[in-house]
Amino acid sequence: MEEIEITSWLTLDAIKGEAEIEEIVGDLQTGHCQAIFCSIEEDYLELCYSDTASSFIRRYENKNEFLLALEKRKEEYGEGLFEEAKSIVQDYEEEEEEENEDHFDVEDDSEHY
Repeated sequence: MEEIEITSWLTLDAIKGEAEIEEIVGDLQTGHCQAIFCSIEEDYLELCYSDTASSFIRRYENKNEFLLALEKRKEEYGEGLFEEAKSIVQDYEEEEEEENEDHFDVEDDSEHY
């Protein structure tokens, strides 16, 4: 395992945006830390957001080490609401798509005048 201290949440957000998220553990709304377990190609990462200490990225050597760390973090922080959060994002994206479709469904009556 390798660990790098990160001073900006924007850096973590940029990595998260490119990664395949496996699971989110912890909640910054109710606690002080949130760990996002994700992968990019063959790299297994833990992105740790903290509002009381330094944030960091951990890179695990293999999938087994990654999964063991995930289970350990679940015990430490409690399980996150990944599926619920994922559902909220999907609902938002669907609503946005519907709004965009509604704008294009309006017929242009200017040709008839």
